[in-house]
Amino acid sequence: IPALLGLALALASLLPTAGARRSQDLHCGACRALVDELEWEIAQVDPRKTIQMGSFRINPDGSQSVVEVPYARSEAHLTELLERVCEKMKEYGEKADPATHRKSYVRVISHDGTKMDLSGVKFDGDVTSSLKFACESIAEEYEDELIEFLSHEAENVKDRLCSKRTDLCDHALHIPHDEL
Repeated sequence: IPALLGLALALASLLPTAGARRSQDLHCGACRALVDELEWEIAQVDPRKTIQMGSFRINPDGSQSVVEVPYARSEAHLTELLERVCEKMKEYGEKADPATHRKSYVRVISHDGTKMDLSGVKFDGDVTSSLKFACESIAEEYEDELIEFLSHEAENVKDRLCSKRTDLCDHALHIPHDEL
C-alpha cells in the first residue's frame, strides 16, 4: 500500500503540470495565430492606400501638419483589426503532437479555399471558444506591443512577440515557423 500511495502522489503532482502546459500551449498558439491573422489582414490591403496622420489644426501661418502614411500598418487600421481578428479563431483546430502531446493550433479553413490536411485535428466548440478567449486576452493585454511590432514591417514577429517580448511561447522557440 505505501508503494501505491507513493505512485498516487507522484501522479497527482503531474496533474497541475499538464494543466499548466495545456494553458501555455493554448496561449502560445493563440498568440501565434493572432499574429498570423493580423499579418494576413495587413497583406490584403492595397499598398497604395494611405491615411492622413498628424494634427488637423491650422498653424498660425495657415498651413497644416498632416502627413500621409500607408493605411495597412497605420495605428487606426491595426486597432480596428485587433477589435475583430479573434473572430478568426473559429477557423482553427487543435492538433496534438503524438510524441510530446503538446498542443498546436492550425487553420481548418484556408484563406484561399484550398483543401487542408485535417488529419489529427480536433475541431469543436470548446477548442474554438478557448482559443478565441485566449486571443482576446492577448490582444487586450498586449495591444501596444502588437501595434508597435506590426506598424513596421518586421521579420519573425511571431517569435519576437510571442516568445521574446511576452514569454507566452517560451517553450516553443524550437517550433518551426509554419507549424503553428
